Amino acid sequence: MVQVRGLHKSFGPLDVLRGVDLDVPSGSVTVVLGPSGSGKSTLLRAINHLEKLDRGYVAIDGELIGYRRSGDRLYELKEREVLRQRTGIGFVFQNFNLFPHLTVLENLVEAPIAALGRPRAETRATALALLERVGLADKAAAYPRQLSGGQQQRVAIARALALEPKVLLFDEPTSALDPELVGEVLDVIKDLARTGTTMIVVTHEIGFAREVADTVVFMDGGVVVEQGPPAEVLDRPQHERTRAFLAKVL
Repeated sequence: MVQVRGLHKSFGPLDVLRGVDLDVPSGSVTVVLGPSGSGKSTLLRAINHLEKLDRGYVAIDGELIGYRRSGDRLYELKEREVLRQRTGIGFVFQNFNLFPHLTVLENLVEAPIAALGRPRAETRATALALLERVGLADKAAAYPRQLSGGQQQRVAIARALALEPKVLLFDEPTSALDPELVGEVLDVIKDLARTGTTMIVVTHEIGFAREVADTVVFMDGGVVVEQGPPAEVLDRPQHERTRAFLAKVL
């Protein structure tokens, strides 16, 4: 369960998040839509504390992320504690963020060994199984530069899964891909949705949202304008800003 309460985040004079509330039940898929600059990516980065908050809090399974509470005040955790928390929050970026000097297999095994202290043999077996799951078992010895963008993103998804996270965050996972490669990445995410992985996906792929999401959230101007089941938000939007956005992208 992901709880977001009263998130505020500014960069200088620019208010990027202006009081965002969101509940993501365990095992559900939440798709976040909205125009560029609406605060979608900042929301994801706040959830795993890549962005420090000005006000508000994030909790996963009841545990505050990035802070501890003492009385009525929140105090930021030490970096070591934040890193421990992040092992439970998988993050898939737009631009893959693979380590170029490591093979595909090495990209998957380093974090579980370093962050969780898992045995190398066990971690390697898990990593190979994950590569099989995303259709890349034959690329274990390849380097990222030898892969297509779609293959690199599938490796990035497998790498996020290697830490067995409680929740997976996707920040526009297909936006850096050529159109013909988008489908192979969305298919992997759809498969994860069917297995009950808790996910928050920022995307412009309306068809994907319609097919996979339990909840669609529309953001604009740093606030949640509208949220609900896909059939309601996408087919019968209540807010004029939602209708205007969908008219441009559908």
